[in-house]
Amino acid sequence: MQPRRKCIPVKVGNVTIGGDAPVAVQCMTDTDTVDVKATVRQIIECVNAGSELVRFTVNTEEAAQSVAKIRDLLHAQNCTVPLIGDFHYNGHVLLTKYPDCAQALDKYRINPGNVGFGDKRDKQFATMIEVALEQNKPVRIGVNWGSLDKTLVAQLMDENAKSSDPKSAKEMTQEALILSALNSAKFAESMGLGADKIIISCKVSAVQDLVSVYSELARRCEYALHLGLTEAGMGSKSIVASSIAMGILLQQGIGDTIRTSLTPEPGAKRIKEVIVSQEILQTMGIRFFNPMVTACPGCGRTTSVFFRELAQDVQAFLLEQMPQWKAKYHGVENMTVAVMGCIVNGPGESKHANIGISLPGTGEEPSAPIFVDGKKFKTLRGDNISNEFKAIINDYVVNNYAQ
Repeated sequence: MQPRRKCIPVKVGNVTIGGDAPVAVQCMTDTDTVDVKATVRQIIECVNAGSELVRFTVNTEEAAQSVAKIRDLLHAQNCTVPLIGDFHYNGHVLLTKYPDCAQALDKYRINPGNVGFGDKRDKQFATMIEVALEQNKPVRIGVNWGSLDKTLVAQLMDENAKSSDPKSAKEMTQEALILSALNSAKFAESMGLGADKIIISCKVSAVQDLVSVYSELARRCEYALHLGLTEAGMGSKSIVASSIAMGILLQQGIGDTIRTSLTPEPGAKRIKEVIVSQEILQTMGIRFFNPMVTACPGCGRTTSVFFRELAQDVQAFLLEQMPQWKAKYHGVENMTVAVMGCIVNGPGESKHANIGISLPGTGEEPSAPIFVDGKKFKTLRGDNISNEFKAIINDYVVNNYAQ
């Protein structure tokens, strides 16, 4: 893995983005912001799942009037997560008309592609930057190729058509994304907003395009970068695409805060995008949030029903215990647990984990050896293997992680 790209750190509430700070996980709510109780409830769910920043839309006067109420209700429940207001089209009006909203937010997200059109664009963008200066707030200049500045695109396309060596339409669109972000950031700086108050993003929905755009963006600036694949889609496709795109860039040291934009299944909780972001960072060894379970996929050798049930039971047990473990035992998030299904790889994988169990496969002796830090600890037999194994895990945490 390449060293982390150097950038100018930005303080967003109680979280630092960029510099030497860890890559931060953030998410966005999908509740109606006017529904204060529902929005607060979802924010707390996401924070409990591990989101370190939360963004929500501020699109109407009623939504702007709700922001301070949301913050106050969160603080009353001891939740001080940084709040990011997502503004499109009318942000200049809402931020100036409702100073309580501007003050309650920890960061403003501004999309230069739809902050205003024609002669109004620069004026309305400048109005939002003036509020950021007055309130001493950072901004994310978030460009999205679904709402790219059409004037800038047309200008670049015209210039490209006159070139002796014209580039492809895709290359010019990517260049427009980058220039929109960088030119807007320079404009904000010319008004007095420091680089330590600016985060940039250039969102696209295709893996290779995201890699190309952010690689070039990282080369051209020292601003902190928010990373994410927009409109990633649903189900496994969205997780795979986001993991590959962000994984490639994180491997290159690019990315200071990430969001995995998943379309939730009907009735599903919003926390899934938080969990996926954490797992991307953890499986790459960049950050650690929860103990990791190593489990084999199963085959004809494994007693599949019990093996799968135990793996699921152990995973649930770890997640259930983590809030209290994390508060008491430093470093427990680095622990690895192996749940293996037969003798082929079971003992070997178990020895590589902090704690491992190798279950008997089809035709094997009905015993389950336990390995702790690479050494045989004991053998479990009978009908209470799951509870006994979880007790061993709990004892390991108590005895091996500093209080």
